[in-house]
Formats: sequence, C-alpha cells, structure tokens
Amino acid sequence: MPADLKTGDRISEYILEERIGQGTFGEVWRARHHVFDERVAIKVPTDPDYIKNLQSEAVIQHDVVNAHIVRSRGLDPWHDPPYLVMEYVQGPSLRDLLRERGALGVVTAVEYTSQILEALKAAHAAGVIHRDLKPENVLVSPEGVLKVTDFGLGRVEEVTTTSIMMSGSLKSVTGKSISGTLEYMSPEQRSGGDVDARTDIFAVGVILFEMLTGERPSGSELPSEVNDGVPKPLDEVYRRCYGRYENRYPSAAEALAALKAAAREPEPQPSPAEAIGQPALTPVAEPYVELSTTACSACKGEVQVNDFFCIHCGAQLRSNLRKCPNCGGYPQEGDQFCIFCGHRLTKT
Repeated sequence: MPADLKTGDRISEYILEERIGQGTFGEVWRARHHVFDERVAIKVPTDPDYIKNLQSEAVIQHDVVNAHIVRSRGLDPWHDPPYLVMEYVQGPSLRDLLRERGALGVVTAVEYTSQILEALKAAHAAGVIHRDLKPENVLVSPEGVLKVTDFGLGRVEEVTTTSIMMSGSLKSVTGKSISGTLEYMSPEQRSGGDVDARTDIFAVGVILFEMLTGERPSGSELPSEVNDGVPKPLDEVYRRCYGRYENRYPSAAEALAALKAAAREPEPQPSPAEAIGQPALTPVAEPYVELSTTACSACKGEVQVNDFFCIHCGAQLRSNLRKCPNCGGYPQEGDQFCIFCGHRLTKT
C-alpha cells in the first residue's frame, strides 16, 4: 500500500497539512477542507490487513454519539489509499501528558477518569466494547475535554517490545480472537475468553492508577501506597476496576457513580492525639442547661436573667454592676481577674 503521502496531497475534499501519527498499521494526518475553514484528522492504513479494522472503527465512531468519543466524518475503504476522516482534536494524547508530567494529581485524575467512563457508558449502551483502551487512545483538548478514539483495534503510534499490538487474526487454543495492548488487557482477554464491559473497566483501572501515581500498577499495591496524596476512597474504586472479573464493576455507569461518590467522600482525619501516636479520648457529652429568661423593663424584649444589658435596646438591666477600674468592662460577680483586660480585681 502507498506510504509516500506528503504535505499538500489531497484525499477526497481535504488537503493534507501535517502527519500527526505514524506506526506499523497506518498513519494519521491533520488536513483542511479545500473550501471551508475546517480541520479534520485522516487515518490512512499502510497494512492491508488493517482495512477491516478501519471500517469497523468508522462505523462504531459514527454510530456511538457522545461528547467524549471522536466522531467519524467520512470513509472510503476502496479508495487508493483507503481512508477514514475523523473529528480533529487539537491537543495531546493522555499518554503525552503522562510522559510529560508523570502523576496528574487527584482532581485531574478523577475528572479525566469520569470523562473516559462517560464515553464507555455510551459505547457499552450501544453494545460496543473498546478492547484496546489505553492513554494513547484518549485525546485531550486544550479545554480539558477528553475524546476516546481508535475503536477499531488499530494503532498509529510506536510499537515497542513492552507494548505489543496483537493482530485480530491471532487465535488462542479456544479459537477466540485476541486483540488489545498487553499492559491494559484484562486476564480474560489475554486468555482469549469472552469479553464484555468489565474488560474495558479493567483498562480504566490501569489508567486511573497511572494518572494517580505516574506508573502502571504492579502486584497488589493500591494507589495510596505509591502516592500518599491519594485519598483512601479512590483505592476502593481502583480495586473494583482492576480486580478479578467477578469483583469488577459490571458497567461503566456503576464505576462512574462509585468514582463520583468517592470524590465527594471526605477522608477521615486523625484526632490530634492520634496524630502523635496517642490513643484518642472518647468525647464526653456536655449536660444541657436551659437558661432562664425574662423581659427587658425598657423594651420588653426577651433577655437572659444574667444579662447586664438588653441585647435589643441596650438598657442597663442591673443596678449594681461591677465595673473594672482599669478598662471599664463589666466582669461577673466573684471574678478575681477582669475577663477583658486581665486586671486583678478587689473582692466585693
């Protein structure tokens, strides 16, 4: 297949401007409409076996309408070269952000995971399982809006020995198709078993861990054990995504609800005694004392019997007030020091 496209070449109504992705299976170009002021992304396969995935991706991304899923604009698998025209998202991939920043912070990780789950919620409702969800397939606009792409199990970025894209034609001993990227692939997907919404939920768990800690999960560590700035409630969300099939959230909708609840839940704070390693004291309830009230002789407003002045009109309520000779304040009878200035008082 031709792989010699260059800036200025025309595909359908669009003129190629810049190649923005390239890999084993194809390349992606930013292009502009030859008349209108419109930018699109055009994916062109360089591997003949990828064309069927291109067509599948086009249909899925056209039929599943959601603000967090890249839309298809046009497709011609019989053109020379075959192409898929997609919505253009100006901005980096989530992988680019992770490479640049490492951990993204709790607030950003929660917000980005919520948007990814919104996309999966729409896809799963339409009966679509992504099967290759990873940071490379999530685009981030300058406004912070995430768009999930690459529903066709194809990739147009670098292929390394630690991130292997397995062809959809590869069969396991059970005769089931294995497709996806290994680091984000659920156990049932690796073994060629049946996949459903929980397969994508597993990948969400890996991505959540990566955004919270700057690295992919290893073993049974929880995010807060790698980054002590992660609130404990998010550990449970991660555990229910990354766990065994039967323990995972059964749907993106349930995972999304749990994530939002965890983000709202305040983390328990230790008492001052617990913070320095001492056992916390059990608080003792104060006895409730009901204060007696009376009426102000001047304005008839309700005041407490021990008040010196009316809180409504300012009238003096007691004739023999004790006055501090230092500051002029009115301490209570029996006080040894003025509560206002600390002056020692003579006994009365």
